[in-house]
Amino acid sequence: MTRQPLAKDVDVYFSADVETDGPIPGPYSMLSFALVEAGTFDGKKYDRSPEIGDHFYAELKPISDAFQPEALVVNKLDRERLFREGREPVEVMTAAAEWIQQRSRGGSPVLVAYPLVFDWTWLYWYFIRFCRSGSPFNHSRCYDIKTALSVKGQRQVVTSGRDYLPTALIPNISHTHNALDDAREQADIFANLFEWHGE
Repeated sequence: MTRQPLAKDVDVYFSADVETDGPIPGPYSMLSFALVEAGTFDGKKYDRSPEIGDHFYAELKPISDAFQPEALVVNKLDRERLFREGREPVEVMTAAAEWIQQRSRGGSPVLVAYPLVFDWTWLYWYFIRFCRSGSPFNHSRCYDIKTALSVKGQRQVVTSGRDYLPTALIPNISHTHNALDDAREQADIFANLFEWHGE
């Protein structure tokens, strides 16, 4: 099925999740990440993505020898294997930017995460450092699901995490610390939240 081009001012949301071996990029490495299209918004109407199964997933070669063992316990990624088999960051980030532009169909790509600050920090740094065309999200096209829940649900930020999701927003996908699973989970939460009318 051919999907129609979009106007430049239409937001095209991409749910993102990263798995890393430490708290900040540069000294530490992004080991994997995934992107899943989560929908579009033209200022009046939100449309869930009809292709939530379509995704970009990559495992990357580490960029330093530093790592925190506890991070690897959580994400279960093998750094030694990734040194041998992981993709080069320049190749991955350039391919990811091209994938985002193709699926944006002329609209404006927006990165979505829950919470945004961690995933945005890593992806923006890697796009700027390694992608030949820079960041496909520019320097600020991003959307924090946690903040949106706080505002829309009239909650404090401290009670807007995943553990406090209202029943109507709970996704059908589990949180596994696999980047693709978690990007899909976030896409589902995001779509539920966009269509939600509050408690």
